[in-house]
Amino acid sequence: MSKSTQTNDAGPMPEKTHNHSGYLTGQFLVAMPSMNDPRFQRTVIFVCVHNAEGAMGLVVNRHVESLTFDELLEQLDISRAGIGDPISVHFGGPVESGRGFVLHSTDYMREGTVVMDNGIGLTATVDILRDIAEGAGPQETLLALGYAGWGPGQLDSEIQENAWLTVPGDASLLFDSSLEEKWDRAVALLGFDPNLLSSDSGRA
Repeated sequence: MSKSTQTNDAGPMPEKTHNHSGYLTGQFLVAMPSMNDPRFQRTVIFVCVHNAEGAMGLVVNRHVESLTFDELLEQLDISRAGIGDPISVHFGGPVESGRGFVLHSTDYMREGTVVMDNGIGLTATVDILRDIAEGAGPQETLLALGYAGWGPGQLDSEIQENAWLTVPGDASLLFDSSLEEKWDRAVALLGFDPNLLSSDSGRA
């Protein structure tokens, strides 16, 4: 499987509206063991948008080791009031690695927030980082830099080629801080032992 190496295609970006486009929006993609692109091996990706124009998602089980939340705030000239707790910075994908996205619970809603049908919010403005720094952000958050993007029909083809399993979105898994366990837990949501997963398994 090599098409996932083509995820530099930006694909569609979320609109500033509720997303009811169907497809796999709001679900997880779980990389199959046959994934040979090191950027996506054992990754779990939350699909933020998937439609006829393509797809866009965020890797939710990898950290950016070289950047802390406080360092990011400093780069953006945002002061942390000492109230908000620092959060982890995740590697969202290889496209636009300097662009930030926050998946979050919907107790936080601002202009520009997109809400998936399963009740997960996505905000990509600097305001949410300022609110988090001041202790006024959402209860649940996942901050990611960069994203994974697919052109029209590309993700569908990769799924047909058994590159990805599709798993229903689950907020408790999405916001869990134990990144090393997310891949196994995502597979377990399908009802079978991750150790039994082979490259011959099909779409969930």
